[in-house]
Amino acid sequence: MEKTKESWLQRVEKMHPYQTMMYLGMFGSGLIFLFLTVAFLASGTGYFEQYGHKIPKAFILSTFVILYSGYTVSKLLIYFNEENLEKLKSTLSLTFILGLVFTILQFFGWRELTMMGVDFKGLPSGSFLYILSGIHIFHLLGVMVFSVIMLVQYNQNGKSEIQQILMLTNPFEKMRIRLFTTYWHFMDLIWLVLFLVFVLTF
Repeated sequence: MEKTKESWLQRVEKMHPYQTMMYLGMFGSGLIFLFLTVAFLASGTGYFEQYGHKIPKAFILSTFVILYSGYTVSKLLIYFNEENLEKLKSTLSLTFILGLVFTILQFFGWRELTMMGVDFKGLPSGSFLYILSGIHIFHLLGVMVFSVIMLVQYNQNGKSEIQQILMLTNPFEKMRIRLFTTYWHFMDLIWLVLFLVFVLTF
């Protein structure tokens, strides 16, 4: 007997509520960034090239940082499957630190923009630079807070071998790491798109 192909709605119904919420959140966030990016491009970006403005060096550095964080976060599921709690914790900590460095560099990037004379008082295109990068930081901070919560739980469960085994064999925990990784990569992708748009407009 042939198996009937599942519709996308049936696949959604089988998802864990956390998965559904995250994918809906990603879809909503993607739309926000799309509309704001279109508005930014329509706001007269020729201003930057006309006055010889260059993309902030801090934005370039932060791009390398977030790319590296995408590599570290991809290791989490590997270490979980290997039941290596120490490497899992250290890699999660490193990913959090990289996210923090990225955030700090964004503030330095805003400072560079201000020194160039690009601020909220000028053309709308200047304001959109702050808004787009600021909303991205807001989303990234949310997933960084979640990484801290996970680290606290891992430290607590790591004190007992039984709790450690239960955690590392728990399908729910595996799903949490997969969702965390997916969302972090989503934030990486959003920034890379924004960075490319910024490069093309400067």
